[in-house]
Amino acid sequence: MWIADNWKDYEVLDTSAGEKLERWGDYILVRPDPQVIWNTPHAHTGWKHKNGHYHRSSKGGGEWEFFDLPDEWTISYETGGRNSAPWHSRLTFRLKPFSFKHTGLFPEQAVNWDWFSDLIRSAAPAADRPVKVLNLFAYTGGATLAAAAAGAHVTHVDASKGMVSWAKENAQASGLGDAPIRWLVDDCVKFVEREIRRGNKYDGIIMDPPSYGRGPKGEIWKIEEGIWPFMELTAQLLSKDALFFLINSYTTGLQPAVLSYMVNLAVTKRFGGSAEADEIGLPVSESGLILPCGASGRWHR
Repeated sequence: MWIADNWKDYEVLDTSAGEKLERWGDYILVRPDPQVIWNTPHAHTGWKHKNGHYHRSSKGGGEWEFFDLPDEWTISYETGGRNSAPWHSRLTFRLKPFSFKHTGLFPEQAVNWDWFSDLIRSAAPAADRPVKVLNLFAYTGGATLAAAAAGAHVTHVDASKGMVSWAKENAQASGLGDAPIRWLVDDCVKFVEREIRRGNKYDGIIMDPPSYGRGPKGEIWKIEEGIWPFMELTAQLLSKDALFFLINSYTTGLQPAVLSYMVNLAVTKRFGGSAEADEIGLPVSESGLILPCGASGRWHR
């Protein structure tokens, strides 16, 4: 398992009865987590002194209950320097509780930020041009900022105008407001099709597709139906000297072995290199165990 254990401002404090107790900077939240099927004693004091609690409804969805939680706050992450070079960059993220339990950040993805940041930083000095990275389904920009901080020129694509605006604010907060990032509100599939026709290429591709979603004009996305043809399509955008390809999944049916199989067929078979896939997770302070948080498939040259 690939573990995001480099956080200082975020921590999973405990897990029990379908919920996880988290510290986001100075604030403690309780949120649902379907992976937490065990019922253990609520020994950590945070369960009684939380700042926010998202209650799942039996009818679907749910709502927040707040206890002295601000409308918005920030946390930071120091990315880089794990394997290849003693460099660090401080990324800052605006957080706020919004619909369906989210805060605007998936902390487990930090383990992938560190992985591709090392690849970008290692390749950049030898390249005769900037490393170009495409981030699809890019949300609030965690991966975009990590890649930009490592020296890449990034194209950030998401169907939600609000998420792209949020990502831009995160870039400003991280001192990356003037970084070479192209911000696009677009349907990811249609964007990739146009980039192929234009003949554009990228040295790294990141995709974090939702299980289900809609594009700006109501286009329906279902991951089980769309992910394989979309991966085949997107692989056409990799440059001949491509560095990496990353796909994330929070969908139960797309296990690491499935991601590995798809990445090998779509990318390794065509470009060589090597592919691997595994679960990603977060350490839990109270138990000393690891909370699984989805899976990732990686390819690198």
